[in-house]
Amino acid sequence: MSFVIWITGPSGVGKTTLANALHDKLEKMGYTVEVLDGDGIRSKLYPDLGFSREEREMHNKVVVHFAETLMRNGVITIVSVIAPYRSSREYARKEIKNFIEVYLRCPIEVRIKRDPKGLYERALRGELKGLTGLDGDYEEPESPELVLDTHTMSVEEEVEIVIKKLRELGFLKN
Repeated sequence: MSFVIWITGPSGVGKTTLANALHDKLEKMGYTVEVLDGDGIRSKLYPDLGFSREEREMHNKVVVHFAETLMRNGVITIVSVIAPYRSSREYARKEIKNFIEVYLRCPIEVRIKRDPKGLYERALRGELKGLTGLDGDYEEPESPELVLDTHTMSVEEEVEIVIKKLRELGFLKN
């Protein structure tokens, strides 16, 4: 059975790290897996796209389409995308039959320290406006299948929790 794991959360919470670790774990378990990274898709398909609400929603619809297509063709798909608006995530849930939402949380202080792309540093210097999770909107999910506090656990622990939930939901048999 294929499904989509939709990993969401503000910048710097560890979405890409978890997505890649889950990919490796599921692949080692013998599954066909693909990661759709929101930043990667954006940079390859439409690098000049902005970050207005409309542009973000359009971007998320593109990601939903790719994820649903892969899933329909037997590929377990892991989506790593901020998706700051509940309406975009609810659209994904409606369009994708086998869907699990994983919300990653982490205090702002930890995200600022992590800052893998230097976005918080730029935003704090005033060079970047509307950073999701700092001065940009992020509407927390209301009922995700999982909520992980990434500052309190290792990536390995996060992966094991997601795998356990996938088994509980009947998405994984082994």
